[in-house]
This record gives sequence, structure tokens and C-alpha cells, in this order.
Amino acid sequence: MPTPDVLALLRRLGEHDGRLVHLEQIPPRPGVTVPWPEWADEGVVAGYRRMGVDAPWAHQVEAAEAAWRGTHTVIATSTGSGKSLAAWLPVLSGIRTATQARGAASLGRRPGTLYLSPTKALAADQLAGLERLLAAAEVRDVRVTTCDGDTPMEERDWAREHAHVVLTNPDFLHYSLLPGHRRWQRLLRGLRYVVVDECHAYRGVLGAHVALVLRRLLRLAEHYGSHPTVIAASATTGEPELTAARLIGVEPAQVHAVTTDTAPAGRRSVALWQPALTPGWAAAWPGEGVPLPDAPPEEDAAADGPRRSATSEAADLLADLVLAGARTLVFVRSRYGAEVIAEQTRAHLSPVDPALAARVAAYRGGYLPEERRALEAAVRSGELLALATTNALELGVDIAGLDAVLIAGWPGTRVSLWQQAGRAGRAGAEGVAVLIASADPLDSYLVHHPEAVFGQGVEATAFDPTNPYVLAPHLCAAAAELPLTDPDLGRFGLPDDALLTELATRGLLRRRPAGWFWNFTRPERATDLTDLRGGAGGTVQLVETGTGTVLGTVDAARADATVHPGAVYLHQGRTYVVDSLEDDVALVHREEDVAFRTKARSSSHVRIVAPRESEDWRSPSGERVRWSFGAVEVTSQVTGYDRRRVPGMDIVGSYPLEAPERTLETTAVWWTVDPAALEAAGVGAADLPGALHAAEHASIGLLPLLATCDRWDIGGLSTALHPDTGEATVFVYDGYPGGAGFAERGYRAAREWMTATLGAIESCGCADGCPSCVQSPKCGNGNSPLDKAAAARVLTLLLRCAPAGRPVASR
Repeated sequence: MPTPDVLALLRRLGEHDGRLVHLEQIPPRPGVTVPWPEWADEGVVAGYRRMGVDAPWAHQVEAAEAAWRGTHTVIATSTGSGKSLAAWLPVLSGIRTATQARGAASLGRRPGTLYLSPTKALAADQLAGLERLLAAAEVRDVRVTTCDGDTPMEERDWAREHAHVVLTNPDFLHYSLLPGHRRWQRLLRGLRYVVVDECHAYRGVLGAHVALVLRRLLRLAEHYGSHPTVIAASATTGEPELTAARLIGVEPAQVHAVTTDTAPAGRRSVALWQPALTPGWAAAWPGEGVPLPDAPPEEDAAADGPRRSATSEAADLLADLVLAGARTLVFVRSRYGAEVIAEQTRAHLSPVDPALAARVAAYRGGYLPEERRALEAAVRSGELLALATTNALELGVDIAGLDAVLIAGWPGTRVSLWQQAGRAGRAGAEGVAVLIASADPLDSYLVHHPEAVFGQGVEATAFDPTNPYVLAPHLCAAAAELPLTDPDLGRFGLPDDALLTELATRGLLRRRPAGWFWNFTRPERATDLTDLRGGAGGTVQLVETGTGTVLGTVDAARADATVHPGAVYLHQGRTYVVDSLEDDVALVHREEDVAFRTKARSSSHVRIVAPRESEDWRSPSGERVRWSFGAVEVTSQVTGYDRRRVPGMDIVGSYPLEAPERTLETTAVWWTVDPAALEAAGVGAADLPGALHAAEHASIGLLPLLATCDRWDIGGLSTALHPDTGEATVFVYDGYPGGAGFAERGYRAAREWMTATLGAIESCGCADGCPSCVQSPKCGNGNSPLDKAAAARVLTLLLRCAPAGRPVASR
């Protein structure tokens, strides 16, 4: 089948109506090879050669040499640059050298390796690649296997007793291997390498959790007499040596970073794409209400207005690409979005070619293991032509021969953008990626400011392992594994034993002369005190009424909003309606041709617990703003849901719900303005709620421009009179217990943040607010009230008061 000309198709579709806003073309790059290292096992090298790798790239050998010397190593190069070889060459060579020597094996210290990936799919993919390599090398004395929560007990027993390389994930370490370390001591005694794949994925709260899991692992390895070398593989990120050092608890000088990519690369094209205008928009879109900059004379005055959603646009583009024969991945931020794109694409294709419609599917978390494996096999084999997926397939799964990648909505970071875009491109052809702007102010800003996408360096990965809300349960877990002693304080970033003493006071730990011990009289396991993925309370199963079939799972923390009674649940093109939700089980029944979807409504309030920092700002005319950061308590509750007719998503009914209140202790940035200043700015009492609400939404949408997060990592609240401040107040808070550093970043980048927020509002041509400026897709109050013009006046007031030249903290 001839290679489809994806770029010509995109130009034909998007240039005439302005959807193709910008096309960035990155020139090709030649590769640089070097000889194989002298220490590399001859059989392993022969295997690579039989697989077509005659000589390694220079960056692969640099990383492998450092790891072979016993230096912690991070390799941060682009997608498809062969990072796996840099890890497996020293790992397999070490195992072969020791196995052939026989001495180490006879003493029960056979060299072993733990490979950790953020997803089960990536571990399964790496296992398949290792098995192909070992078969090509005709090596039969190296035993490799995966071991995770889906692995049967008899296979776990085999891994414990026999495997040289165990491929798993941080969750399995936390819940099973580390608490059961005595059963794994054969592997831990001989642990030579720990491979941490896709380590850039470990950011925010997840990154803090994984850092502490790794420190617990290295502590136990040392207890059994081994001192493993860590090999971390990452997408291209800022300061990778700092990230790797923070993950494992060492100084950056102890980590060797490989950042020069010497693999060849074909020409890559990245398109910035805005969805088509909504049909019939002009009658309701006067383009008045907020002063806008003058448009250049060549621009069409009708070039702006409400636009289709990114999911609908992605489904249309995907259908066109599938019809052209292009193998395509669509990345989308949510599980629901993956299902919707696949569903809409199949609906577009069915009247034209039902066989093509059957070659489109969704791939996301919450599927059963056997479903995931079948989808992975189908997309590798080419049985599936297109897949709508969450970031589960961003993270290194080897799917060769993709013609195009669509990215439905800004993925949160430039790191993720380039990682996803790098999945496109087959041998001899350029890779084409399309970033489709969602109805988010940040997306609208980025597609019209390509310099903010292509003219900036990639972000450093941000996380804080010393966050006490994250650290405390891991200290309990570590104490249950081995008693904590004074030398452990530095490993876990503790300046003293105050936190351990507090845990002992609460009855979680017991202080003894030999150290701090877990209180084994407690009913729970220490590892059950936290969830690495933030899904507090475990998971809820989706069970079909009548058959008892388990369809999948959702995080318990999201269940109130996603699988409440009456909710519509999509699963591989099939539609279900939830009958009841109780006892961690949602009972559902299947319905055909459901003409609506559901969206939950919620309410929340914020209590200030402890301000940590604050600044008083004053304008030259005496107007006052107080800018603050600190600890808060957020209480939220799902109060009802709306039925929305597809495809337009118009509300056709609203229904009440009685869900429990949920409390989150976190950190927030907030600002207050005195009433006199607001009045002077032209924002009276009647306008104030809508002004603050709109400013809150827009600022949440723009914070990801400055912090390594997306709008789903943060939340907000605005009120004309807050009981703790006595004034009009807007909060933006981290959506994780203890905070994740996002709000603090906003606090320190105040002027830059508010300037971008005001710019997004003023540059939008809508009259009263739209999803591209002040409306939010996650608003629990139905985006009401909102006052765009008044929000612009409030933000102008803030910037008039903000001190000039305020320093911007680094990410």
C-alpha cells in the first residue's frame, strides 16, 4: 500500500478555512554510530546485529558505558532514539558474564534487574522486545518476565525464584514486592540494575510517590547487600540529571546525564490546528463587549467565533486520515474523550466503509487486562488502523509505521507534546503531528503563538518528595519493611525526626531504642495508607446487571462524578447507563442509541488553614490587592447532573444527586481586592460574582503555561465575600493532598500569569465569554455567572497594582 501524503491532505482540508494556523517543519538529522563496547557480550551484540543494529548510536554507548561503570545514568533523548538498547546492553551483558562464570550464581547472588515502567502496556511491550532480542541472540540462559497486579500467583512464584529480569511498575513495588521483600530476597541480594523507563512521566504528586518508592527499594537492596545502579530513560526534558537525582535521593553530581541525541531523524512536521467554526454562529456572536486589538487589514473579520470541540474535530480528521489509509494515533486527555473520538469516527466511516469503521478503537485505563493486550496486539499487527488513546500509548510502547498523530488538546507540557508527536513517522517518510486546540484559553493562546510552543525549551520535571502528605505514609510503609533509623533520615529528605515523632504520637509508628517501627496492631497495612496514582479509596468496578460481567473500573475518587446513578458510561462503542453506585460497585445496563450524555454538577467551598506567604500590592493611586499562598481545606460535593443531547451537547434535563462531601487538604494561591478599588475600576456589587468567576476560570486555564500541570490538576473557587478574608477572593488550588507545587508556581509568577490571563480574555472575539476564554469544561456551576468584560477590568486592576519587575521563579 503506498504511503499516504498526510501533509498534503492536511493542507487541502485546513488551509482554505483557516483551521491550519501554523505548520512547523523540523529538518532531518543524520545519525552518528560508534563501535560496540569491548565489554558487551558477544551473543547479545550478535542478536542486535541480526535485528538490524550493525552499530549503536553514540548516545547509546555513552549511557551504556556509564551504567557499566556503576554510575547512575539518565538518558534523555527523543522518541525512537533507541534508549532501550542503552539499558539492556549492560543489563544482559552483566547477567551473561556472571552466569557463565557460575560463581555468583552458586552463592545465590545471581545478578538481577528490576525494570519499572509507568504503565503495564509498556512493560509488556518491553518484554516482547527482550524476548525477540534473546531469540535473535540465541541466548537461553537469561530468564525475563513481567510481574504486576494482573500476574497469577504461580507466575509470581516463578519470577521470585528464577527470573534474572523482572519487568513491573511502581504500584507493584509499593503494594507487593516491598512489603513482601523477604520472599523476593533472592532478586534483591543480586540486584545490579534498576531501570526506570519514561521517568519524565513521574511529575507532580505521582513523581513524589515514585521517588519515595524507589528510595524504599534501594534501602532494602542495601539491607540485602546489593548496591544497584539506576538507569533512567526519559523523553527530552530540562535538567534530567536533577530529576533522576531527586527520584533516587542522591546528589545530581552522582548522576551521568546523556542528552545529545545522535540517532537519525526524518523531517518532522507539526501542525497547529484550530477547530472549524460552529455552524450558524454569527447570529449569536456580535464580537462586542471587550476592547480588542485591531486586526490586520488582510484578516477576515469573520475569522473568529465559537468553534467545534477538539474531540469532534479530531474525529473528523481521523476519519479523513483512515479513508486515506493513514495509520494514526489520537491522543486525548480523558478516558471519556478517547471513547467519544472512537465512537464518532466509526459513525463517520460506517456509511462509507463499514470494514474501515471496524478498524478504529479506543484504548484507555479502566479496561480489563485481556482487552488491553488484545488492542495492543491488534494495533501492532495493523489489524487496527487507528486508535484513540489516553497517554497510555505515549509512554514508549513500540508501534512502528505510524503515519500521523493527532493530539486533541494541549497535553500539558512540551515534553508530552514532543513525546506524542514523536510517535509519527515510518522509515523513508516524514512524521506528521497535529495539535488540535481544545476550547481552553491556553490552547487558543498556543495555536496563535507558535513561538510559545516551538521557541521554548522543554520543561524540567517537577515534584516534591518532602511533601508531608506524600512522605508520611511512605515512612510508615518503610518502617513496616525495616525499622527506620537515624541514617534513614537523609535518604527520605528529613532534616530531623520531627515527622517520625508526630507519626508515633498518632499511633502509626512506635519508637524503640532500635528505631521507629510500624504499629502492627493497627487494622490496616502500612501500604494501604496511600495510593500512588491519587485514586484515594481504590477502584469501583463496573458490573453489568443480569450477566454479572465486569466491564472495567474507575477510580473511587472520580466515581461520584462519572458513574453516579443515571450516568452514561461508554465502553468500546457500547453505551451503558448506571443503575446504582454502592459498596465499590456500579451496576449498569446496556442501552442502544442513547441520545444523550451526562455531566455532573458540584459545589465546593475553601477554608484557609494557614497562610504561608503573602504580599500587599498597591497601585500609584492607592488601590490595594493582597496576593497570598498557603494551606487550605477544600470541601466539595456532587449535587446533581445534566443530560446533554448529542452531538451538540445542549442541556435537556437536570437531576439532583445526594453524594457525600469530600475534603481535600492542599495548597492554594489566592488574591483579594478591597471593594473601593473594585468600584473605582467599574466593577460593582452586581457584576462582581461573574467577574471573579470568569477571572478564576481564565487563570486556571493559563496556569499550565507556567507550571508543569494541566487544568485538571488544579481547581478554583471565587466569591464576592469570603469569610476568612472579609473581601472578594479568588482561589486556585492544587488538586492533590498536600499540594503539588502548581499553586506555588503561580504565586511566584504572578505578573506573568495574570498578564497571560488578561491577554487570553482580551484577544478572544466573543461577546460575553466562551470556552476559549472564560468558560471551563469542568465548572461545577454550569459556567454561571460569568462576566467577561468585568473580569478584564478586574485583571487590569491586579496588574496595575502588581509590582513591576517581580521575579519569576524557575520551574
